[in-house]
Amino acid sequence: MLLLAAGGALWWQARAWRPERARFPVQGVWVDQHDGAIDWRMIKADGADFVYLTASEGPDRRDPSFGEGIDAVRAAGMQAGAVHVYDLCAPADAQAANFVTTVPREKDLLPPAIMLDIDSRSCPDAPGEAALQSELTTFLNQVEKHVGKAAILMPTRSIETRYHLAAVLDRNLWLVQDYLAPGYAGRPFVMWTASRRARVRGIEGPARWVVVEP
Repeated sequence: MLLLAAGGALWWQARAWRPERARFPVQGVWVDQHDGAIDWRMIKADGADFVYLTASEGPDRRDPSFGEGIDAVRAAGMQAGAVHVYDLCAPADAQAANFVTTVPREKDLLPPAIMLDIDSRSCPDAPGEAALQSELTTFLNQVEKHVGKAAILMPTRSIETRYHLAAVLDRNLWLVQDYLAPGYAGRPFVMWTASRRARVRGIEGPARWVVVEP
């Protein structure tokens, strides 16, 4: 019983934990349609300065409520940004077309974030380093031309280990690691998903809490 109680206390503390504001003054969340109904004003009241919303995935999947979500985030007094989940096996042109037809060309949007991970279900035969770098560069050029600003790369540890994108693509980095600041990219990050199971008022389930390097 004591072990169960201790485990429960640790779980609760882990959900409640956030990086100190004195170290990371700007903090927010990354959400997608799987987070369900969201109370944006409650998120703002709980300390979020910005919200990134997943807009598109691969060449053909998109969040139909993305536009409404952006409007709601702004109405609640937060900045909004878009995430594209990159499919390693899908053509760059098709993925860029999916993004630019989903995300409006608006100057006040935060820089777009491109999430990259190895997914054996959607991409069982992952490309080599040169092929991925070429396709990803094509994708970035089209997306950045649309939004008028440089994108942020969000590589997972497994992607970075295999493809070394931080060393070959000159883009700001958004890294992912629960509780401990990540160093797997070999250079500093500008954003960090510090917890993927945070308790945030306004979101029913575990949420992804993100901080900005000042």
